Amino acid sequence: MSKCYFSADILLPDFKKYDPSRWSVVACDQFTSEPEYWQRAEKIVGDAPSTLNMILPEVYLDEAEERILQINARMREYESGILTELPDSMIYIERTQSDGTVRHGILMAIDLECYDYRRGADSLIRATEATVIERIPPRVAIRENAPLELPHVMLLIDDPERTVIEPLCGVDCGEVIYDFELMLDGGRIKGTRISEEYKRDISSALDALITPESIENKYGLRELSPLMFAVGDGNHSLASAKATYEKVKEAIGENAAALHPARYALVEVVNIHDDALKFEPIYRIMTDIDRDDVLDSLGEYVKGLHGDAGKQSINYICGDSEGSIETDAAEQQLTVGTLQNFIDSYIALHSDAKVDYIHGEAELKAFVDGDDTAVGILFPSLEKTELFRYVSNVGCFPKKTFSIGEAREKRYYLEGR
Repeated sequence: MSKCYFSADILLPDFKKYDPSRWSVVACDQFTSEPEYWQRAEKIVGDAPSTLNMILPEVYLDEAEERILQINARMREYESGILTELPDSMIYIERTQSDGTVRHGILMAIDLECYDYRRGADSLIRATEATVIERIPPRVAIRENAPLELPHVMLLIDDPERTVIEPLCGVDCGEVIYDFELMLDGGRIKGTRISEEYKRDISSALDALITPESIENKYGLRELSPLMFAVGDGNHSLASAKATYEKVKEAIGENAAALHPARYALVEVVNIHDDALKFEPIYRIMTDIDRDDVLDSLGEYVKGLHGDAGKQSINYICGDSEGSIETDAAEQQLTVGTLQNFIDSYIALHSDAKVDYIHGEAELKAFVDGDDTAVGILFPSLEKTELFRYVSNVGCFPKKTFSIGEAREKRYYLEGR
């Protein structure tokens, strides 16, 4: 079996010269409807060197063409005058979140030849949610002429015995290379360049996760295709890295592409069993609709199901009233899949109807309250321990099934390659 993870030549500024709290900013796909967040970030950064100058916050996607030229120019400037290289490195990361819990991870490189985001893939690295193909081209446009890569992708491992990352906790596993407060309530982050001894231990423990014996112990089926990494965050960013690499391969040929840096991507690897890692459902709100018609149509839809996935309950909120609609013969393994199929079919027949995706039950209720053209729809939260079993047996989750943590707790840009 081919190896899918590696150390990397990682780029960082000299934080004795440059302020890390102004250098590091949150992932570009956060606060997409809050330009004021990014304006505050710009004010904090000022004229200091910052990853903010090397990314395109998606709130500014309509300015992409002009901003991409500026981003590429700033990358070349930083590459020649700001960044220094840590060769052949992995970094152990401790991220203190806003609630005081600490999330643990390892920054490393993965081989995009071992990654496939298509439904039904049996690769070592897989997507966990359906990839929206339309979201890839704008992100490829940002990457294809960029001399540097900045990661915000989080990959998950299924390590219930905590053998890969947790042995690094509380020990001297290498040299601390940064330790600082993140801007705008992002918490604190500490990074340690991992010694060769611990890198060997990490490699052995990772490989042990996907032996036939381990797969059988965890999922009950020895013959399942091994799944080492599942994408937890940054699904479309990793898909864009893959698409960029495929364009490179098409242009220069497979032999040359095998040695091209675009073949690899920097990611942070986190154990799905990390206590600080929280999975939250992403609820739906349907707007500009006739509420009674939506609920009647949903009732008729579930009556027409004849699957063998068993009983499911779809809960709804309309103003001050709440209720549920049940089926005993669901065709999708998850309630969110049943719900999403209904929503897609309903919107296809009602051109004015809209759907949005909301984090948090209180937030959903606030959106629905006082709007007689809106219905909020809830479903049970995903147990994170079931993620690998589901992806291994079924494939990708329906789009917008879950989120990992709050926006400020997403990965911040910091290291580069």
